[in-house]
Amino acid sequence: MKEALMALEDGRVFQCRSFTGSGEAFGEIVFNTGMTGYQEVLTDPSYRGQLVTMTYPLVGNYGVNSEDIESDRVQVSAFLLREYQSFYSNHRAGQSLADYLKSAGILGVDSFDTRALTKHIRTSGAMRGVISTEDLNTDSLVDRVKAHPTMQGQDLAKVVSTRRAYRWHNNQPEPSPVKMDPSVWQTNSSRVIAMDFGIKYNILRQLAACGCEIVVVPATTSSSAIQHMAPDGIFLSNGPGDPEPVSYAIQTVRDLLDYRPIFGICLGHQILGLALGASTYKLKFGHRGINQPVRHFATGKIEITSQNHGFAVTQESLQENNLEITHLNLNDNTIEGFRHQKLPLFAVQYHPEASPGPHDSRYLFEQFIAMMNR
Repeated sequence: MKEALMALEDGRVFQCRSFTGSGEAFGEIVFNTGMTGYQEVLTDPSYRGQLVTMTYPLVGNYGVNSEDIESDRVQVSAFLLREYQSFYSNHRAGQSLADYLKSAGILGVDSFDTRALTKHIRTSGAMRGVISTEDLNTDSLVDRVKAHPTMQGQDLAKVVSTRRAYRWHNNQPEPSPVKMDPSVWQTNSSRVIAMDFGIKYNILRQLAACGCEIVVVPATTSSSAIQHMAPDGIFLSNGPGDPEPVSYAIQTVRDLLDYRPIFGICLGHQILGLALGASTYKLKFGHRGINQPVRHFATGKIEITSQNHGFAVTQESLQENNLEITHLNLNDNTIEGFRHQKLPLFAVQYHPEASPGPHDSRYLFEQFIAMMNR
C-alpha cells in the first residue's frame, strides 16, 4: 500500500492509498451505483478518460475472470474504492483485481471516502480530477488538473474504435481482418454492420444470439463503404466522450438514414439524434448504474435498466424533427429512447444488453431483427 492523494478541479482533496503501486491518473470523476459488475465497468470503453468510483463499499471479493470482459483492455483511467478485498473467492476467478489492474498499468486506490465523493459530485457535478502517489502537494495537483482537458468537446470514439474491420464469430472477434465488400458475408442471416464507437462485447453477443451475422467497422467508416458491403441493417454502438465532436460519424449516419434500418445504443443514440437534427447536452453528473427506472410508453411498463452516459438528447429538439419519444427516465425525466415516425430508425440511451444487469429490455434486439426482415 502506498499513500496517494486525489484533487478535484474545485480544490476538494481526498486522501487514499494505492493497492497497485505507484502512479498517477487524470480524468473526469464519475460514480457507478452497481453492487456488482466491476470487471464489466473496468473494460467498458464508455469509461475511457474517466476516474471511476463505486458506491458499493467492498470491491474485489470475486476476483477477475477471462469471460466477463466488455473489450480487449481495461478502459478506466483509475479505479477508486472504499475498501479493496484482496482475498477473492469465485470458481471462475483467475486472478485478483489488484493483479489485473497492475497488468494493465491502471491505478487502483482504496481507503477512500467514496460516499463523500459521490455526494460532492451529485451537488457540484462531474469534474476533472487527478490521483497521484508521486505528487502529494495539494496546490500542485489542483493547478495541474485545471490544465487537463474537460470531457466536453473530446472525441474519444476515435480513440477506442477498432482500427480494422473484423467479424464477430463464436462470441469473440476473429483475429483476421476482413475485406469491406459484399463477399464478407458468409450466411443469409440478418447481416449487420456495427459501427464501433467503443462497442461492448455483450452487445455483439446479443446480436449474435438473435441470429445476426456481424461485421464491426471503424468509427470513421464512410457511408459509401457501408453501402458497398450491402448489409441488412446498421448498428450504432455505445462509446465515450462528447457526441458532437464525432462529426464524421454523424455525417455518415445522416447519409444512411433512408438506406437500411438503424438501431443505436448510448453514444449511438446521441449520434443518431444529432444526424436527425436533434441536439445534445451534458448531464450534471450522468447516469451510471444497473437500477435506473425507465418508462416504456408503448406498453406503460417500467423497465429497470443499466446505464452509463454523461450526455443526453434534448427533448424539445426531438419533437421538432418528427421523432417520437419512446422511453423516459423516471429519476430526472431525461430522454431514454426515440424512434422516427416514418423511417425504420430507433435508439435507446440505456444498455439493453447489460451484463451484469436487468434483462427487461432485451426485446429491442428482436425489434431490430424484425425491422431488417420486413
